Amino acid sequence: MARRPLSAGLTGGVGLARGREFARSAAYHAADVLHPLISVARGLGVLARGGLRRLTGMPADRRAPALLLACSCTVIVALVPYGPAVTAIAVMVAAGWAGRERAAGDAELDGEENERLQLLYESLVPYLSMPEDPDPLYAHGGDPEEAFLTHAFEDGRLVSLQLRYPAYFADGEAVARARVEQLLQIKAGRGREYRFDWDEEANRLTLTVLPALPTDILAQRFVTTPGETVLGFTDACSVQRTLPVVDDEGIRDEPPVVWRTGRRSTEPHLLALGRPSGGTTTLLRSIVLQALGHGDVLLIDGGGAGGYTCFPGREGVLALECSPAGALASLEWACHETERRLTAANHARQQGRPLPEDIRRPLWIVVDRPTALSHLATGEGRPDPQELLEVPLRHGRAANVTVAVADHLEHAHLLGEAVLAHTHARVILGPATPEQVRTALGAPPHTTPTPDVPPGRGYARLGSGPVHRVQVPATPDPLDEEAAEAERQAVLKLLPRATGPLYGGGVEAAPAPDAPVPYDAGTTSARDPDGTGASGAAGPVEGFGRHLGGGEPLPVQAT
Repeated sequence: MARRPLSAGLTGGVGLARGREFARSAAYHAADVLHPLISVARGLGVLARGGLRRLTGMPADRRAPALLLACSCTVIVALVPYGPAVTAIAVMVAAGWAGRERAAGDAELDGEENERLQLLYESLVPYLSMPEDPDPLYAHGGDPEEAFLTHAFEDGRLVSLQLRYPAYFADGEAVARARVEQLLQIKAGRGREYRFDWDEEANRLTLTVLPALPTDILAQRFVTTPGETVLGFTDACSVQRTLPVVDDEGIRDEPPVVWRTGRRSTEPHLLALGRPSGGTTTLLRSIVLQALGHGDVLLIDGGGAGGYTCFPGREGVLALECSPAGALASLEWACHETERRLTAANHARQQGRPLPEDIRRPLWIVVDRPTALSHLATGEGRPDPQELLEVPLRHGRAANVTVAVADHLEHAHLLGEAVLAHTHARVILGPATPEQVRTALGAPPHTTPTPDVPPGRGYARLGSGPVHRVQVPATPDPLDEEAAEAERQAVLKLLPRATGPLYGGGVEAAPAPDAPVPYDAGTTSARDPDGTGASGAAGPVEGFGRHLGGGEPLPVQAT
């Protein structure tokens, strides 16, 4: 027997379907109408949770002043005309922005970021927790939001992070710090440079990804006073001063690392170390170009690479020595000159007269690779040239004599005790490990050195100050045809006017390599320290067939 269909009253029929559709449509319309209120409510919750998290993360001794400040601001806003209304509108706008719905891509990205933060949190558990802690801040399966105060991602990679750590963590020990920094560097991604700021008072660590320092700054006249030398440029957060620099696009401001010399300087002498092709010679060239604007320079090129061939014959360049005999003669003259300046300054002060003009004019002694000269001098049975640097280094500050020394990092142990003891301004350029940076500068860097750096990139420390990242301005040898033409022309514009024959193409020809040349060819000869004016004849120095300078020999004393 066939079944009879149920009646329309029992099934609901068309009316029930229409009721469901109407309810669904009403819910959609209500959600559209109430969407702003929902977003504002969600945003208020986000702001409240963020404020509560910041308040709980604040040290206990700072919570009461913070609450008092908030109450004072509330009273002030209430007394200002239209203050409550403007404040309410601002809070609603901020809440609407914080509670906005994000796209599906942003939600997926947030999921990846949360996963990265959770992995980073889990990896910190062995370093920032103890089994005896009843309520550990870092525990397996814990919440990263309690430990990580702020964070930021860019293109899926972590660019900044501020975290809390327990009070029992030994943040005063360099080894404990290094372990945490190394872990954060690995988890945040290799190939970038990170800065770590430890706040021991609040038990917080801030990680920041540093942008690359500009490498397009050419040699130019910087806006400095006499006695100030720009070693390079650093991060804006490291110094409180900027200098205008000129580039292809115009003028912009960059934060410099300024080295102050003279009688009032606390670090009158400089030592630069680095790998081969790391930029130490470029740094010395930049220093010489700035020093020639208001002083005299004595150049000693121990490596004999010819990186200073543009200076002989220029105004203010006293000599360029490349051989042990010439370096010894010039450094002995520098010792006598330092003593003469001290004596003249003492007599002037005793008689109540101002210092003579030649005493006030700075004298710069720039030595590149003195360890190579010491090796050659020992082989020839001559005294060590580094021993003659002791008098200018010890008494240079009072005599207005500045010494700048550069050498290879692997030869730092061959430097004399006087050089290491009196050079309080330190620079290290090129690839280096944190231990090498600590040894060279006397303090560890606040950033993580990268294995691949451009020439002239490194760290600088002036006296007992902080360690700065530094990028030396591009200052190549203008006679180097492999250098960029714009960089070569920038250096040529800064060279003083010529007072004698110059070395290089388009200038006066130099003697032939097989022709007899004066004493110590390849250098601008210095008169013997006994003041007799006699100079022994010698053949051309190997590898230097041309006469680099055409100036007069250095006098022993200028009295």
